[in-house]
Amino acid sequence: MLKKRIIISVILIVAWYFLYTNLQLVADFLTYDLLNLSKESHFAESLNFFIYETPKVLLLLSLIIFFVGIIRSFFSPEKTRKALEGKSLFAGNVLASLLGIVTPFCSCSAIPLFLGFVEAGIPIGVTFSFLIAAPLVNEVAVVLLIGFVGWKVTLIYVLTGLVIAIFSGWLIGKLKLQRYVQDWVYQVKSNQELSEEKVSWKNRIDTGVNTVKEIVGKIWIYILIGIAVGAGAHGYIPQDYMASLMGKDAWYSVPLSILIGIPLYSNAAGIIPIVGVLIEKGASLGTALAFMMSVIGLSLPEVIILKKVLKIPMLIMFVAILATGILIVGFLFNMISIENLMIASG
Repeated sequence: MLKKRIIISVILIVAWYFLYTNLQLVADFLTYDLLNLSKESHFAESLNFFIYETPKVLLLLSLIIFFVGIIRSFFSPEKTRKALEGKSLFAGNVLASLLGIVTPFCSCSAIPLFLGFVEAGIPIGVTFSFLIAAPLVNEVAVVLLIGFVGWKVTLIYVLTGLVIAIFSGWLIGKLKLQRYVQDWVYQVKSNQELSEEKVSWKNRIDTGVNTVKEIVGKIWIYILIGIAVGAGAHGYIPQDYMASLMGKDAWYSVPLSILIGIPLYSNAAGIIPIVGVLIEKGASLGTALAFMMSVIGLSLPEVIILKKVLKIPMLIMFVAILATGILIVGFLFNMISIENLMIASG
């Protein structure tokens, strides 16, 4: 049975590769041959972008999530907590941030995770490194970024996201803000025990398939909306206008992008297609990354959720530290040539 599943998986991957490498030909045929639209038309440019990017993103996302789902089968909330117990502050921050990338948690999981980590005796700073990295640097963000701006820009995003998560958690730990956690959090006790049950490779493959169904099933509508908005911007927004508003020369672009991003409610699937087009149209790398990080990692819904477990002083400190980190990243990477990076990464 396992051998059969492996053969089927290989056949599907080969079929995936064939489809993925011929999407532009399909998009051009549908747009310019079948519909007979002019290549000079803004609408045709937007439609071609939408037809090409939608299956490209879904195909790439499904493949990566399948393998990430297999990786996730080695983790559980209990095992994650156990891995972080007893670690020194900085080592714990680094490990927590790395675990945040490959574990299936997002900002909506903040309260149960926070409770479990506190109960396990994990330092507050280490907990925050995990809670920042999990939504900020996840497989959806990585896959979509690779598809829109190439692997080098994606690598920059991953590294900066990890630095923000590690440093923010470390600083929160050094400030010893435990007294600003809501009192009821320390009174909660869990009856869950760590499960050491062996998982077969058949079950791991099934987990990968189910993870694709679960995640893609939840976010496909955000992907369509994000790509649709990006397609409109791709076809109709003049490049000079976007460059003047979000380019390197606009000193206010980074703090403005953070202020705009915080109240927005979206996830990586919805915001990254838009960010990809903003960069294409002339937005600087740092400004685009700051906007994306503020939407994904510092959104208003997450702040509201965290208010249930944090007192106001600690919540303000958390937002201030994370916003400062994003601000620094924005200004720092505005000095990097996005054109050279995108050309080099294909």
